[in-house]
Order: sequence, then C-alpha cells, then structure tokens
Amino acid sequence: MPESAHAVAVDQAGGPPATRGGHYVPQRAPLKPVPFQKLPPGAIEPRGWLARQLELQVNGLCGRYDEISDFLVYDTNGWVDPAQGAWEELPYWLRGFGDLGYVTGDTGVLTRTQRWIDGILATQAPDGWFGPERLRTSLEDGPDFWPGMPLLAAFRSWYEYSGDERAIPFMTKYLQFQNTQPAEVFNRSWGAFRWGDNIDTAYWLYNRTGDEWLLDLVTKMHSGSADYITGIPTWHNVNLAQGFREPLQYWLLSGDVQHRAATYRNYATVMGRYGQFPGGGFAGDENSRPGFGDPRQGFETCGIVELMHSCELLTRFTGGTVWTDRCEELAFNSLPASYDPQQQVMHYITCANSVQLDDRPKHGQFENPFAMQAYKYGVHQYRCCPHNYGMGWPYYAQELWLATTDNGLAASMYAASKVTARVGAGDLVSIVQDTEYPFSDKITFTVRTARDVRFPFYLRRPGWAQDVSVEVNGQPVRTAGEWMKVDRTWHSGDRVELVLPMRTTTRVWNDNHSISVDRGPLTYSLKIDERYERIGGTEDWPELAAYPESPWNYGLVPDAQFDVVRRDAGEDPFTTEGVPLALTTQARRIPQWETDTEDVVGLLQPDPARSSEPVETVTLIPMGAARLRITSFPQVSSDGEEWIRRTRITASHVNDGDSLEAPDDGRLPASSADTSIPRFTWWDRRGTTEWIQYDLREVRDLSQASVYWFDDTGSGESRVPDSWRILWLDGDTWRAADNTIPYAVTADQLNTTTFTPVRTQYVRVEVALHPTCSGGVLHLAFD
Repeated sequence: MPESAHAVAVDQAGGPPATRGGHYVPQRAPLKPVPFQKLPPGAIEPRGWLARQLELQVNGLCGRYDEISDFLVYDTNGWVDPAQGAWEELPYWLRGFGDLGYVTGDTGVLTRTQRWIDGILATQAPDGWFGPERLRTSLEDGPDFWPGMPLLAAFRSWYEYSGDERAIPFMTKYLQFQNTQPAEVFNRSWGAFRWGDNIDTAYWLYNRTGDEWLLDLVTKMHSGSADYITGIPTWHNVNLAQGFREPLQYWLLSGDVQHRAATYRNYATVMGRYGQFPGGGFAGDENSRPGFGDPRQGFETCGIVELMHSCELLTRFTGGTVWTDRCEELAFNSLPASYDPQQQVMHYITCANSVQLDDRPKHGQFENPFAMQAYKYGVHQYRCCPHNYGMGWPYYAQELWLATTDNGLAASMYAASKVTARVGAGDLVSIVQDTEYPFSDKITFTVRTARDVRFPFYLRRPGWAQDVSVEVNGQPVRTAGEWMKVDRTWHSGDRVELVLPMRTTTRVWNDNHSISVDRGPLTYSLKIDERYERIGGTEDWPELAAYPESPWNYGLVPDAQFDVVRRDAGEDPFTTEGVPLALTTQARRIPQWETDTEDVVGLLQPDPARSSEPVETVTLIPMGAARLRITSFPQVSSDGEEWIRRTRITASHVNDGDSLEAPDDGRLPASSADTSIPRFTWWDRRGTTEWIQYDLREVRDLSQASVYWFDDTGSGESRVPDSWRILWLDGDTWRAADNTIPYAVTADQLNTTTFTPVRTQYVRVEVALHPTCSGGVLHLAFD
C-alpha cells in the first residue's frame, strides 16, 4: 500500500543514531561511530544575511588581505620557498580564504587559493616535511608542528572541494614524518596545546586510507599533549578554545569515558570562572586571569572563531545540540562586532560591555601592552587575528547542514541556504531553507528531488526554544527530543515549516552583578550612538576608533517590560542601521557608573544599584550589531545599594601587563608575592623615584594610608621600596604629609601610617625604588 504524502514517523528520543553508515566517508573501526558527517565544501549555498557577510569578507579584509600583509607575499613566503621564513600567518589565512572561495564560488579567491596550494605542494621534501626549513629545528632543535596544523585543514578542504589526488599522499607523507619523531617533540610550544587539530586530520586521513599507523600517531599526539584530562593546563584563550576538545577527540579512539568527560568539565570550568557574561565567549584578552572576569573584559577574535570551530566539531562527534547552541551564540553575538560594518578592519578583543574603542593600551583592563580595541588591519600589531578570523563564517556556512549516518540530513544551524546532498539509497536531493533566522522564528524548507525518496530529516531544537511546532505540507507533526526527526517518503515540492517561538527573557549573572536580555539566540545590547573617527590606514583600509555619542550608564528597572519593535531591515542586519528588530524597555541612569582613567567602562558594582534618576525608555539592539555596547546590565531601584564614583588612578609609570586599578579593587593579598590577584608595578624602572596617584573624585578628610607592597623575591625582580611617603595636593602645590607613624616597608602585611589630617581630592604615594630592583603595590587605601 503506498505511503500517504502526510504519513510521518516521529522519533520520540530524537537524535540521529551514531553508526558507521552514511554517504560521506564513514568512521572506520576502531574509532567510535558518530551521528553526523560533514558535507563537502560547495554542497551548501549560503543565502540571505549569511551570503552578505561572506560577500563582505570576499571584498574586505580576508578576501584582500594578501594585498596588504607582508606575511602573504607569495614570492617571499617560506611556505612556497623553504629557504624563506614563515610561521602561522599564511596557514591561518589560507585555511579561511580557501573555504571562503568554496562556499561563495568566487573565481578570484579560488584561483589564488589554487596557486598557494600548488606552491606548497611543491615544497615537500623526500622525508615528508614541507614548508620553511627553519621550522624543522626551531623548537629545541626539533620541528615546530603547530603552523602546519591549520594548513592541513586547508588541504583537507581543498581535497573535498576539488578532488585533487595529490593531497592524500602529501598529507600521508607529512604525518609519517611526524610519526618518526621522538616523544619529547610532541610536548613543545603552541603545538602541545593544540594537538586536537592534528588529531582531527589524522582521523580524516585514516577514514580514507585505513592506514593503522595513523592511530598510533594519534596516541603519540595525545600523550604529548598538554594535560587537559586532569585539569586546565593553560589559560591562554586561544589554546583553550582549541585545546579543551582534545580529550573528547581522543575518546573517539580510546573509548575511555574520562576523556569525554574532561572536555565537558574543562568547558564548564572555563565558562564558570571567566564566561560570566553574554556572547558565548569568556574573558581571555590573551590569557584568562584571576580578578579579570567583569564583562568589560574581552575575548580574542582568534578565540571566537576557534571556539566556534570546536563547537562545530563537537556537534558532529557527540550529536549534542548544546554545542550547536553555543556556536550560534558566538556567531550571532560576538563575531560580527569583531570587525567594522564594512569588514575592512577588525580588532583584537571584543567585549560584552565596551563604550569606547580607541587606540590606547588599557592598563586597568587588558594584559597585552598594545591597544587592542581600535579597528585596524593590524598586519603586525594584531597579526594573528586578521589572518585567522576568515574561517568563522565559511566554516559556519558549511556546518548549517550535516549528513546523518543513517543516510539522512540534519538542519543543524539555521540560515537561508540551499543544500544538495545524497540521502536514502544514494539519491541526490536539494532542500532550500528560507528564513530570516535569527531575526525571525519561522523557517521553511522546500524539498527538491528527481523522484520520491525516503530519508530521515532532522531539525535541531535549540535549547532556548519552547512550544516548537513543525508542519509538513500544512499538517502538524508531533515533535520530541533535541533533534526532531521527520522520517517519510519525500516528494519534490514538499514543504516543512518550523516555528521556534522567541520569547524575551533575562539571564542573571550573579558573579558580575548583572542581567542580560535574550530573545531566541540573540542577546540585546543598549543602542549607543556611535561616532567613528579615522585614526590611520588608507582609503581602502581606514583604521577606526569608535566613540559614544549618547549616554550608556543605564541600569534596568525591576520587572522591566520588553516590547519588540520591527524595523525596515537594511542590507546588513549586523549594523545599527540595518537591524530588522529592536526592543524597548525601561531604565534609569546610574550617575556614579563612569569610565575609568583610560576611558574604559567602569567595573560593575553590587546590584541593585541605587538610582533616583527618572525612568527612561531605552532601545536595545542585537548584540552583534552593536560595536559600542552595554550588554551586561546592572539592575536599579530607588532603595538599592549606593554605587561609589570609583577612584581615578594615574602613575609615573605602569608596566604594560599590570593594572592601574589593582590597588583600589578591594582585594587583600595572601602575601606580597600573591599572583592570584591583579597587581600594579613600576616594572622595569629600578632605583628611581616613582609615584601612584589617586583622584578621589571629591574632597575628603584623610589621616591614614595603608599599603601592601608587591615583592616577588625568589621569582622576579620586584621588592619592597627603600622608602616612601604620602603627598597631597594643596591647591596647585604637592605637600608632604606630616606622618605620625613611620613609613614601613615590610613584606607580607599592610603597612599603615597615620598623618596630620589633610583635606584634599588628590593624594599620592611616592616611593624610592631599590637601586637594582623595581617594585609595586597590591593594595592601597586612604582614610
């Protein structure tokens, strides 16, 4: 009896089975079977806003970076001329650049990609090594394998797109070279924290060749990897974004549940400590550091795209929709703000709360000694990020649809697109996805097939979605599970309508005294009028700073109501002018919430904050469209806690990696050598007279000062000072305080002095540093 056009079987458990089947390179034993297979590049055609982001990329920084980056000059690049020098820049860029060509079909990108591929292939030595000769011995006289890892990913994509048969023996010979190396080589430098990338390549190759020595190599890589199983071996944000998945990747071979569990535990640990704000990332402005978890801290752009990629891989390996949700959160809320609206320039760090993007270092906020927030093309200053960011959207586009190992298809992440893939007994079908998601809750799929064909079609249910509805040709379908399975015989023209009702909700971030506002997968930020100022660059590549032109220091009132406002959509929804929808809500300003000395948004203080300012209606826009943004909001009430106007701190000198604000952050150290909290130092000044100054923001009566000196005897070159004194500003004259208790310079305790009371707004600690050492302060308070 023929099956009815409306007959539908629903998998109550949801989720495709993990098998060794499928039409796209099954997982060979003994590797664990997986539920999903990646479709080859070119199988998915992005449309809508995603196509626009990719178009901007083709014509912007990634697509044209070889015009301006001296790391990408073909004739002098060590990846095509082994006698020359080179490192990670070309591998980073080519990985994203090639896939950009595969998903867009841009002939210029494809032609230039092939030129690089051909050039690199020609460098392979008889023993399998390829690229710069100096990298053979650059790490303790052994090879540096890290920069080859992203290039192997580039070759995999090239092979999947082009079928170029040279790629398989090329990669095989190179991995054979790796397999001959002694064990100690695998535990050096960046590669030790990023072996998960190389393990993924080894599995990819094994599934195509069956060469069992590749699994031995995987065990060598895992054994040499930094230890992600018993704890967190690094707090470098990019290492974490790539490396936390390594144990689960090894689990695919080992079958040891502790390996799988380690990946989940590591992610939870990192996000629990440093991811307590919206956007999907964590506080990793180079390294995650104790005391630097406020939402004004940022996530490196390399970290954004690497964490997206990790989530994409983990979706395929585990079938867990939680990873897909996390990838979407990063893609929609963090990635677009990492570059300017034209995608010509980018910045190193993107923050959930950020009200000025200028070209100055931030000693109270970021670790690195250079300005990290201005939009620049950054060939040498930002260096890694503009070369690496290009994989973000192309990889995302290729993971919208996944083949299932039970010969079906899964809509994994939602965006307007068309997929063409083999299903069922091998029939080729196309499915067109029409949607404005994430700006709309309705998604329509239209099946195109030459003949009727039965296959399972899976729809991901996002973790935030409730009351989901699915219809096939207008007929409701019961749904269940994380992956909603519709198993039927499909006819050309069949339509599936998925509705994911989006409710406006808030998330509470207790550790950071704030809430954030979500609607579906989008988080919303305060709309701040943005003024862009050109600070350098050229007409084609204008480097930009961004400044606020409207107030930003708002807290949300209790039980605030949120109204959805539809707007005429612009060409790019990730711009303040182009967003198709906004929210309005009620808020009050918090006058005491100001920027600090270096124009960084002030730290959040306990909430609810007290405010007697009038209630205003404010507009919130999607976080990804807001380059300047407040996204973690304090709450306010008339009887809340009084915020203080934070002290503004200046100094004669501050080490680039230290914090101006550390002495006034309220943290008391465990000892003078306590490195678990932020510190201020005058490093590397020695034997000089230096000072640190407080602007108390109002005139106060003072008679006491307490200092906890930084002293890292045994590990560094900071010591308690030879002497110190208190100065206070009397009109235009600095006067020495008349102290009544001697100025002590004792380590591992508060050194408190009293002095004849003075009335002032400005006060200093002046120190005479040890002749051969520097010094610093962990805590400084005046009363």
